[in-house]
Amino acid sequence: MITRPGSPGPASAALFDRFLSTPTMAEVFGEQAIVQGMLDFEAALARAQAAEGLIPGVAAAPIVAACRVEQFDLDAIVNAGSVAGTLAIPLVKQLTALVAAQDAPAAGYVHWGSTSQDVIDTAMVLATRRALALIDARLGDLTNALLKLVDAHGEAPLLGRTLMQPALVISVGFKLVAWVAPLVRTRQRLRDAARATLKLQLGGAVGTLSAMGERGAMVAQRMADDLRLAHAPGAWHTQRDEWVALGCEVGLLCGTLGKIARDISLLAQGEIAEVAEPSGGGRGGSSAMPHKRNPVASMIAIAASMRAPHHVAALLAAMPQEHERGLGNWQAELAEWPGLFLSAHGAVHALADAAAGLAVDTARMRRNIDALNGLVFAEAAAMLLARHLGKARAQALLESLSRRVVSEQRPLLTLVQEAVSATATLGAKIGADELRAAFDADAAARFASGTVAAQWADLRQRAGAFGAWPPFGPDAQPSTLRSAIQ
Repeated sequence: MITRPGSPGPASAALFDRFLSTPTMAEVFGEQAIVQGMLDFEAALARAQAAEGLIPGVAAAPIVAACRVEQFDLDAIVNAGSVAGTLAIPLVKQLTALVAAQDAPAAGYVHWGSTSQDVIDTAMVLATRRALALIDARLGDLTNALLKLVDAHGEAPLLGRTLMQPALVISVGFKLVAWVAPLVRTRQRLRDAARATLKLQLGGAVGTLSAMGERGAMVAQRMADDLRLAHAPGAWHTQRDEWVALGCEVGLLCGTLGKIARDISLLAQGEIAEVAEPSGGGRGGSSAMPHKRNPVASMIAIAASMRAPHHVAALLAAMPQEHERGLGNWQAELAEWPGLFLSAHGAVHALADAAAGLAVDTARMRRNIDALNGLVFAEAAAMLLARHLGKARAQALLESLSRRVVSEQRPLLTLVQEAVSATATLGAKIGADELRAAFDADAAARFASGTVAAQWADLRQRAGAFGAWPPFGPDAQPSTLRSAIQ
């Protein structure tokens, strides 16, 4: 293969894109993969047109044989493409020259009746299918790792926090349902969006396939079958709604991953220390402080959640495309698309690895609850007293006692017991066991877990139902590519 000078080869994404993503995803959208996708289109086109009698049958074989990316000068294609206005023109020129060197008459049938956007859109669909397969697999890994954490620690009491402050006692299982539920929903929506989106682009100059006449529809059907893509009812050159909707779903995934990462990073702070990402082997270290254990997986996912909105906004901004073929907006969409998937895969890959080795310190969770001297049970105590004092008086009393907890560093339970004993009517109506029960962290955790038990049952069933789906499986490799290799 001829590579561009100074290019890192297939992982040709910018340095910091690669730093925040994975080599695998960078390869999916690298120059070699995209150009091979364009060549897969050309090979499928030749085969379909030969089968429909639009080009001589003997012309298809030399065209297909030439559709190997290693035979092309990628540097020349990129440089000439910026002048021509599309990468397809210099690619077709090189392909024509390669075919002519082996079979001059066949060269006249290269790219017959198609247009540049057909080639590039289909190549991006093929790349996106592979990208979605990578994301889908790691989504499954992340979900399964979180389910194992719930199995191991789901009933453990944990501080629930609102507005960055301790609120009430929940459970680990209650906490994690807010992570897993969006993952399961997003995985299903991505699959649904892919079914609607992963389809052939073939329309010719203005979308009518006029150069192919009445055979155009059958050529499109044959190509879709050959490339294992859905058959579109017509060209979607400037109908970008379904395509951009898929991009929006990837953006939503980045937001969900960012929420999980934000929670992990906060729980992993040294002052909290309730969870910790895996360490060792140079992971999460500091160049200056040997004691550091930085949550680097969370860092990658948070970075993705911050970058994704800009990519999605650019996709939406590019939707108003002029007439039958856009000027500048389609090209902007192409440039933004890979970055969205690079971010998403970097985030889900990092979090899946981290979740598989996430350390959960339930003892520290308990100590953090105890360190608050019962303040997180103030609501429960107020509700108990409200049955006898009324809501307003009970609320005022607990607010006063809570301030004393902070100033005197005494447990709230003790202060409430004293207040109850000092009031004859309360002492006669509220037993010691009933009062202590309002301050029971385990009971609060069990209650929290109970509120999400049905949701967990549904999530486990839905997560377990995700099986291999053909567009995400190994059979999705384009048949033209297999034939070209053979």
